[in-house]
Amino acid sequence: MIPPDHPRYRSLVIRERLARCAREGVVALEGLTAHGRAEAFDYLIGERSTASAREAARVAAALVYQARHPVLSVNGNTAALAAAECALFQEVTGCDIEVNLFHRTEERITRITRILEDEGATVLKGTPERCIPLQHDRALCLPHGIGSADLVLVPLEDGDRCEALREMGRTVVTIDLNPLSRTARKASLTVVDELTRALPLIVEAYRGMSPAEADTLVSGYDNTYLLKAAIAEIVRELSRALD
Repeated sequence: MIPPDHPRYRSLVIRERLARCAREGVVALEGLTAHGRAEAFDYLIGERSTASAREAARVAAALVYQARHPVLSVNGNTAALAAAECALFQEVTGCDIEVNLFHRTEERITRITRILEDEGATVLKGTPERCIPLQHDRALCLPHGIGSADLVLVPLEDGDRCEALREMGRTVVTIDLNPLSRTARKASLTVVDELTRALPLIVEAYRGMSPAEADTLVSGYDNTYLLKAAIAEIVRELSRALD
């Protein structure tokens, strides 16, 4: 048992949860490596939501607010880390939720769906089709889900699907702690923040959104500027750590 007063308590609890989910077949073993890489970047931003992340979260809320058919795409890591946050996001925004996996098996899809539904989410079901021009299983999605979405929110995304969706004319909002990743650079908008912090920020902004504010945020944002701001925040955090 991890003592609550341990200085790394939250991080260790999350690691334990991911390890358990890996043993249960929810998280792919490769997903543990991806989480470790992301956690390193979280250290670099000070394990907090930065100013640029908060600004990006407001823009993300505005994009979802204006979308005709937003879909939240969930993989194993997302379900293990933030099933409750995904359910709340759906409740507030009315978006659809679809399970989409690189390491795809029906057993994993069933397990991830159950985790989300246990938190109150409604998960799209049906027969997937190869709707995205990719050679791996993330090409498979539901025609009434990601296949017809105008906006896809893709936490913990892999870059090739992000790029393919953009080439299909979709708006892609991603949550990625690494501002240098291909996903972060190819997305329409990147929130450089940890998933369980970012989703509530987007929900909070969405709840207070007005049509006029959404128009202003969407027309005025620049993802490259936000990524550069995130990198500058990392540099400042490193400078403080070395003082």
